[in-house]
Amino acid sequence: MRAVRVERFGGPEVLVAAEVPDPVAEPGHVVLDVAAADTLFVETQIRAGAARQWFAVEPPYVPGGAVAGRVIAMGEGVDAAWAGRTVTACTPDAQGGYAERVAVPAQALISVPDGLHVTWAAALMHDGVTGLSVFDAAEVKPGDRVLVTAAAGGMGILLVQLARAAGAWVAAAARGERKLDLARRMGADLAVDYTEHGWTEHVREAADGAGPDVVFDGAGGQIGQAAFAIAARGARFSAHGAAGGGFSVIDPVEAGRRKITVRGIQEVQLDMAERNRLAERAMAEAAAGRLEPVVGRTFPLDRAAEAHAAIEARKVPGKTLLLP
Repeated sequence: MRAVRVERFGGPEVLVAAEVPDPVAEPGHVVLDVAAADTLFVETQIRAGAARQWFAVEPPYVPGGAVAGRVIAMGEGVDAAWAGRTVTACTPDAQGGYAERVAVPAQALISVPDGLHVTWAAALMHDGVTGLSVFDAAEVKPGDRVLVTAAAGGMGILLVQLARAAGAWVAAAARGERKLDLARRMGADLAVDYTEHGWTEHVREAADGAGPDVVFDGAGGQIGQAAFAIAARGARFSAHGAAGGGFSVIDPVEAGRRKITVRGIQEVQLDMAERNRLAERAMAEAAAGRLEPVVGRTFPLDRAAEAHAAIEARKVPGKTLLLP
């Protein structure tokens, strides 16, 4: 079968398609015929060798932490009811998804609801799960003022929708008019370009001068620091993103002085049972029309290098998927 490997740390060109042995359904496992493989910004950082302090990954390896597809083989002990079903799953050790077929534990399988397109299912496996986790922890209430940074990314656009559905006023911060327009269409009351001077003051003034009560920071870096500076007293701040050059480093003394509750990415480490519960909930919300993942672009598996280049160039709103 075909798979895409990272041959060495480096730019997108180190992603190389190759023939590899077909996976085998060991006891308690199934083999999926992959219809769509998720991609994440963090996978581009790992591939570049820029995230080694967080991820102990050494080339050569096959990236890809989540897939959607059909069960084509089952190992001993797997319920026969899974045969032929369309499912999603996270891959073992968050690797192996950039491939035509993948072996996963049966306990990781999530059924794709009737009527939900397989690409949407793949798009929700990471961003829907993490998005619901950080959203629930923030306890957004009707009337809250919410700021979402990296608001046109796969997870950010879900957080915009969740906050609006909860009755909050939502400010979306992103880069470029195309992404700002997407955020508005998905329910943002205010959309600001965080590459423009004064964007934080614009948000603060629009949020009744007090700043946002909740910040979902998917950008990190200087953007996250700027968002923290305008957070209201007593705000809830989720520092879960690092696309802007690392996770936001928040001064605990300043957070304590302003009574801001800060949750970092270390508090979004979920066991399989919780991950499955949130994935099933995300799929159900999407199937019911209450949550819409945005698939900005798809690439054939052999063009995974182009997909990574597009992600790094910030060219694609929403999710980028590989279609084997």
